[in-house]
Amino acid sequence: MTHSHFIIHKPYGYLSQFIYELKRKKKLLGELHDFPKGTMAIGRLDEDSEGLLLLTTDGMMSEIIRSKKVDKEYYVQVDGIIHQEAIEQLQKGVEIGFNGTKYITKPCKASLIREIPAFGTRGKKIRDERHGPTSWASITVNEGKFRQVRKMTAAVGFPTLRLVRVRIGNVHLNDLQAGEVKEVSDFTIDLNKE
Repeated sequence: MTHSHFIIHKPYGYLSQFIYELKRKKKLLGELHDFPKGTMAIGRLDEDSEGLLLLTTDGMMSEIIRSKKVDKEYYVQVDGIIHQEAIEQLQKGVEIGFNGTKYITKPCKASLIREIPAFGTRGKKIRDERHGPTSWASITVNEGKFRQVRKMTAAVGFPTLRLVRVRIGNVHLNDLQAGEVKEVSDFTIDLNKE
């Protein structure tokens, strides 16, 4: 059986799904492209998160990519000027709430981003300079608890204002524009050696 695979730049305000049963009208992935029947998102990005999302009709591929063997890198714009001490805390692991209990995140890669990434403006304005400065950091994790990256930056005192996934394994967002869909023959994903 031949499978279909897609790389998309999920825009702000879209759900990472094709069906939404509740009453309120939501923007869904099917509005971005005419995907074949059986296409599923590999993992999720929250409605207010943006960036790289992989879609496939191959359930086995989905399992591999969602595993802890694949790194996911996020660029986060945070409230305030994040400092090296906070970055080091993120690298070691921080305590977040998950399913009503405390959880210590696994060590991860984190670094300051000195130059503002060229993602263009978001669908909904974040805020303006009157509310104080913002800064950017890169965080790479291979676990995916609910809203984990947002909880991590809040735990070190820098709430996330904007979150953009830029990499899954060795698949990069590159210059894909918000809402753009690119069909590929397959995903060649590098697995981390644990």
